[in-house]
Amino acid sequence: MDTNTLIVVAIVVVLLILVAVGLAARKRKSAKLRDRFGPEYERTLEESGDKRKTEAELKDRAKRVAKFEIKPLAPGDHDKYVRAWRQIQTDFVDNPKVAVMGADDLLAEIMGVRGYPMGDFEQRSADLSVDHPVVVQNYRSARDIAVRHARGEAGTEDLRQAMIHYRTLFDELVGEPAPAPRAKAS
Repeated sequence: MDTNTLIVVAIVVVLLILVAVGLAARKRKSAKLRDRFGPEYERTLEESGDKRKTEAELKDRAKRVAKFEIKPLAPGDHDKYVRAWRQIQTDFVDNPKVAVMGADDLLAEIMGVRGYPMGDFEQRSADLSVDHPVVVQNYRSARDIAVRHARGEAGTEDLRQAMIHYRTLFDELVGEPAPAPRAKAS
């Protein structure tokens, strides 16, 4: 082979290697996003119908939420919200509609205290999906039931399901209180 042919073959091989490396990197980034967002990745992909749009949307969400100062609840707040949640559950027996509205309000309050901005529902759920991708769908489902109930389209069993969904998000947002500092053993 002459020198020119060798150069062309070498350039083609290098280009093929670069393309393969680029495709592998893109695949790794997609897998990373899919792992991070779990079911939220699939929901967003189904909604947009386009993998690139989905991934750009999820990256934008992560960048947006990275700017927030999300913090755990202070021990006193934790206890206050656990008591409030127990009261809401007790109230459900006598007035499911009021209890579901109270659960939604309580979760919004907790999100605000934790540092999430309190924009519209869609923005709140998108923001939550970054740190809580598995349970954010519960939040959406519970909210959907509450909206349907307000239109007279959901019954008591639906409201019970909404409370279960809200409870899942409540447990994750409230979590366990930060452990008290321990004295060192001597």
